[in-house]
Amino acid sequence: MINLDLKGEEILEKKIMCEDLEVGKVKGIILDSEQWKVTHLEVELTKESAELVLGVRKGGIRNLLAVSAIAEISRKISLKVTKGQLRIYLIPPKL
Repeated sequence: MINLDLKGEEILEKKIMCEDLEVGKVKGIILDSEQWKVTHLEVELTKESAELVLGVRKGGIRNLLAVSAIAEISRKISLKVTKGQLRIYLIPPKL
């Protein structure tokens, strides 16, 4: 269950896990300013997840993770999707 009482700074730098894969760390929070809802987390991808999702062998790439993929937030953020489904929930940020 997602804890709705978390503060933004408590989310930053948390590791995101999908099955046995460390997807990356939270670097930012994206808010829909009209509805005042968090829609995505900005994630700095690990080298392994960047290769799996994007086909590139470079860590540090940032993408946006839809919050609908989140199963639980505790010491880390656990996703309810499989590694094969990650590319559906990770999108590049608009520049």
